[in-house]
Amino acid sequence: MAGEKATRGGIVYAQIREDILQGALMPGQRLRLVELAQRHSVSQSVVREALTRLSEQGLVVAAPQQGFRVVSVSLRDLDELTEARIEIETMVLRRAVARGDIQWEAAVVAAHHHLSGVPAVLPDGTLSGEWFAVHERFHETLLEACGNARLLAVAAGLRDEATLYRRWSRPVGQDVDRDVAGEHQRLVDAVLSRDADRAADLLAQHIDRTSQALRTVIEKDPGALA
Repeated sequence: MAGEKATRGGIVYAQIREDILQGALMPGQRLRLVELAQRHSVSQSVVREALTRLSEQGLVVAAPQQGFRVVSVSLRDLDELTEARIEIETMVLRRAVARGDIQWEAAVVAAHHHLSGVPAVLPDGTLSGEWFAVHERFHETLLEACGNARLLAVAAGLRDEATLYRRWSRPVGQDVDRDVAGEHQRLVDAVLSRDADRAADLLAQHIDRTSQALRTVIEKDPGALA
């Protein structure tokens, strides 16, 4: 029985997590135990365990006497995180362009080829989890040749913190007309031509475009995603 409950809990956790990342559950939305239990055909205790686990990951907020809600979008946090990512990731990319060898170039081409072959949006209109995983690997590969493990760790940590904002840029920020594939192609072209300045500029624009979609929603209605 305990094993069965753990399995149900894992499934409910995964489903709610995906609903948050897909924007089906909006930033700041109240998460009512009764409704979620009915939706997923489980007990409220199973839902509570799933939400507690999600709160530990920063996707859900638990407030005394108020229950659970989806984490809100903070304009200040978004701006500070975007600024930090641009500063660090462009610096690391410049070093990678200067220090990378032919094997690194081949890895960049391979990572980009893999990314190009995975659809970002599934036939049902939802975002592809596989695409996000391959996308992460592409950006990791771009920076790998920098030759400084500490800088790589800082860059990776900042990218991890921005995961939720990245996932929300399309379903919440409604950034549906973006040519992400073209942005990646131009970035690869600049890297392979060893144009560090252009590569850094393109990466900065790429990072900021993701944040701008959410920034626009917040500026139009400050309470919309709170």
